[in-house]
Amino acid sequence: MRFEPHITETGRGLVFVISAPSGTGKTTLVKEVIQQLPGLQFSVSFTTRLPRPNEREGEDYHFVSHAVFQRMVEKNEFLEWAEVLGNRYGTPRPDLKKLESEEIDLILDVDTQGAKKAMKEIDRPILIYLLPPSLKVLRERLLNRGVDSLEMVKFRLSNARKDIEEAYWYHYIIVNDRIGDAIEKLKSIIISERCRRNKNLIIEENKRQWEEKDG
Repeated sequence: MRFEPHITETGRGLVFVISAPSGTGKTTLVKEVIQQLPGLQFSVSFTTRLPRPNEREGEDYHFVSHAVFQRMVEKNEFLEWAEVLGNRYGTPRPDLKKLESEEIDLILDVDTQGAKKAMKEIDRPILIYLLPPSLKVLRERLLNRGVDSLEMVKFRLSNARKDIEEAYWYHYIIVNDRIGDAIEKLKSIIISERCRRNKNLIIEENKRQWEEKDG
């Protein structure tokens, strides 16, 4: 009997860190990949800002008061947190042992500073940077989504120029020109990393089945 490990169906407690300038399509990409590839979980961040009309509590963010957020900071409950334009955003600390025991891989949505913090505090995170095809396309996407003022769009573009310069130290780069292609690339990265981390399991299981067959 040939051993065929279900490496795409279960996680191994891996942490995938995804960063991108605002408006690149990261949220859509991550949601699609989680739907298509089993064994993945999105780390829902906490924020003190108000929800947008299309956002849901516990799915897009955990929306909390400044007081609640501050208590979480004091209890060291965040892997990383930052304040942007008067609002706070924080990534909860992942329970890596629980993720591994439940065969779940985690996707963190953080900026480049958060990724650097993850590198210090998490064992071997996989860093993925999502790029827009160009800053011109990014500007069009920010304008078309209609949630930011023109002033805010300019602010986001200015930040994007600085942020993209940090992409060189990530493990993988995906250019989100066409969302379907980007989805397949992200899925391929996740499957490849699962294969790499599962290689000892695959070898040992094959050895066991070969021994049973020979016996």
